[in-house]
Amino acid sequence: MRFMVMVKATKDSEAGVMPTQQEFAAMGAFNEELVKAGVMEAGEGLHPSSRGARVAFSGPQRTVIDGPFAATGELVAGFWIWNCASLQDAVEWVKKCPNPMRSDSEIEIRQIFGPEDFGAALTPELREQEERQRQEIQSRAR
Repeated sequence: MRFMVMVKATKDSEAGVMPTQQEFAAMGAFNEELVKAGVMEAGEGLHPSSRGARVAFSGPQRTVIDGPFAATGELVAGFWIWNCASLQDAVEWVKKCPNPMRSDSEIEIRQIFGPEDFGAALTPELREQEERQRQEIQSRAR
């Protein structure tokens, strides 16, 4: 099962406060453990929402909303993509994670949909198209 593991933003992360060398080292050691266990597929930090935008959809209309965005606790400051046997397995890995922020923080875990989750709506042709896209993305990453 694949999971997106999201580090929730804080006032510090939204203010652009960068981790210390010690914090980088602790997270690097944790990431190394994830990689060696075959769990981590990707992981990145995100710039503050002040450097981002949202696009709101209403029928055919598209409205661009520039950051920063309110409700800091609902924003994502970074993420991992993990491959774990179960949600409980992902929870156990998160419990080993160093606190990603200097203050209290949260990490949210959400399972990523797989082709089997979509039933008949994902036709063989659409599955083939999706697989071709995945292969192209992987070949470009090399």
